[in-house]
Amino acid sequence: MKETDNSEKNNLHPRNLHRSRYDFELLIANCPELKAYVAINIHGIETIDFSNPLAVKALNKALLETYYDIQNWDIPKNYLCPPIPGRTDYIHYLADLLAETNNGIIPQGSSVLGLDIGTGANCIYPILGNAIYDWSFVGTDIDEKAIENCSKIIEANPKLIDAISLQQQTESRFIFKNIITPEDRFTFTICNPPFHSSAEDANQSTVRKVSNLTKERKKTNPVLNFGGHNAELWCDGGEIGFVTQMIYESAKFAMQTLWFTTLVSKRENLSSIYKTLNKVNASSIKTIDMAQGQKTSRIVAWTFLSESQQKAWKFEIE
Repeated sequence: MKETDNSEKNNLHPRNLHRSRYDFELLIANCPELKAYVAINIHGIETIDFSNPLAVKALNKALLETYYDIQNWDIPKNYLCPPIPGRTDYIHYLADLLAETNNGIIPQGSSVLGLDIGTGANCIYPILGNAIYDWSFVGTDIDEKAIENCSKIIEANPKLIDAISLQQQTESRFIFKNIITPEDRFTFTICNPPFHSSAEDANQSTVRKVSNLTKERKKTNPVLNFGGHNAELWCDGGEIGFVTQMIYESAKFAMQTLWFTTLVSKRENLSSIYKTLNKVNASSIKTIDMAQGQKTSRIVAWTFLSESQQKAWKFEIE
């Protein structure tokens, strides 16, 4: 027998629409294909098997259609399928950060321009940022197939056509170079960096994650519930290598961006990140703790602008 669970996910941002348990009746009404993956667990609560990538993708499609009016969202097989509540939190915390030097007012509208580094095939940050705050985005990735899939999502949702542009990074060793031109002026950058340093490291993490979800410790050929293509999951140097490169490059575009930000999954990387930020003379560094699914993550944000320069940043189109 199905029971109602009205408990809140108190670790999510107060403005996050997904603090309550999923309303599967509503979600299935908007996305019927989700029904095949919903079952009642041993506690009598409706849920899905989060170790099944098809179930997670169907849930994402339903959430995006129901709450953000996004139609025909899809990703190719084996590409990262991001958890919507956690990605939404990043957007809300970014909004709070921008409000700090805007008289406490969250800036909204197309003049707020974000740069999404590694947008993947899912285009999730630009989609959410536009849906929630009407922000504009440039999404970048080194993977041509990922960019092509983002284009399909945008074309299927006309309201996104003028709000999101895409650019392939043709040189994988660079992050901002080739992307930010002298004329560009970004309100913020956003990034979910590759966490792992090798394919083997990523696979071992997959085994652990699926084992925790399914309790089948002997499962040897796992499929990560959120998927993940090579460049999405690992790079040389792992998370710390990627973020370090990002910091050094950011200094070259110091006056063209209000806030540079990135997720940092591993707390032990923070000390090295702070040292690098001090080396490049960041004027302000902030660490924002947040929940990412069942674990704690954080956003590291930095700017090279003085406090007066931050307050003088114009969000309106002049």
